[in-house]
Amino acid sequence: MIAEILAVGTELLMGQISNTNAQYISRRLNDTGVNVYFHSVVGDNPNRIKECLTLALKRSDAIIITGGLGPTRDDLTKETVSEIFGRKLIVNENCLNKIKTYFKNMNRPMVESNLKQAYFPENSVIMENSEGTAPGCYIEDNGKVVFMLPGPPSEMKPMFEKYVIPYFYSRTNCRIVSKYVKVFGIGESSVEKAIIDLIDRQSNPTIAPYAGSDIVTLRVSLRCDNDEIPEARLSPVIESIKERLGQAVFTVEDETMEEVVANLLMKKGITLALAESCSGGNLSALLTSMPGISQVFERAVVTYSNRSKIDELYVKLETIERYGAVSRQTALEMAVGIREKAETELGVSITGIAGPGGATAEKPVGLVYVGLATPGNTDCRELRIRGDRNRVQRVACLHALDMIRRYAMDR
Repeated sequence: MIAEILAVGTELLMGQISNTNAQYISRRLNDTGVNVYFHSVVGDNPNRIKECLTLALKRSDAIIITGGLGPTRDDLTKETVSEIFGRKLIVNENCLNKIKTYFKNMNRPMVESNLKQAYFPENSVIMENSEGTAPGCYIEDNGKVVFMLPGPPSEMKPMFEKYVIPYFYSRTNCRIVSKYVKVFGIGESSVEKAIIDLIDRQSNPTIAPYAGSDIVTLRVSLRCDNDEIPEARLSPVIESIKERLGQAVFTVEDETMEEVVANLLMKKGITLALAESCSGGNLSALLTSMPGISQVFERAVVTYSNRSKIDELYVKLETIERYGAVSRQTALEMAVGIREKAETELGVSITGIAGPGGATAEKPVGLVYVGLATPGNTDCRELRIRGDRNRVQRVACLHALDMIRRYAMDR
């Protein structure tokens, strides 16, 4: 089955918002064994929507439309679909009552235009919206199916999972199951070189490497029957990859580095305190976004000035004067200082030059030191990070998380 995604919304064409729905839908359809061949974006213009949908119906079996289901005059998805298929728009009394109840419960007046959201193409299947007022629907006609979903991701995703995914699972005999082997600290070319023999002889499962956000991801995908247990064929391939790449592999699930680290800390009861300089609290923000992290995360301080490093972390004035605030020695004293002050198992520090100013010939933009203090030991990474200020901060935080992860794994 060939699928196509059509995103409706002038705001998408103008670059005011990103089309994250298409990425999500493509990935999930791939899991069901449905091939997505085309992505299209069209503005809120009935003629252009009609033109795009007409083309999509010629080349695809399933069309998933997002957006254009709201109450305003430029929300035209259902009207255009109805016209193409020669169907009337008919009010659904159940949806109408739910919309009225929604506004009553919210203590807000319902304007006349909201009634528009209770109209659907004749003989369509209604998809309830658990997160908003715009229900979706789909119609089947002459071997084609067209899904109409709301544009906001918070409304689209639950509806897609409840209705669209089961629809395709019930009509296909196979599915695609994917695992994501995520690697940090090794470049894409080095990763590929280490597993080239596995890539060369792949058939099913397949291995697809791709890089992004300073992390290399290997998608290991298996096409299998709906009733097959996929692990039997996926696990040997994943284990072979892990043998070659070692601790650089930080997960084989679809999770972030901070999720992995937070779960490890909580599982093993490892307490942590942070001292950040050039990262400005970004590392703390990553960790505190994880539910339950308060079990192990004791505190964080942003010590940007030399004085704050001395006052808050007990960094010696002589260390800063001799080696500078951006140095291995200062990073280590920061890590030791925050660990002692917080009385935690781990102390982690970041100090560096994020740029664009503040650099010298000896200490260029992107020079960062990440310190780690543990019971009876210290460690420090010297980094030379290329890119703008945001990237320097992001990569520094990833290295700090990686150092914490490796300690926790060996603990």
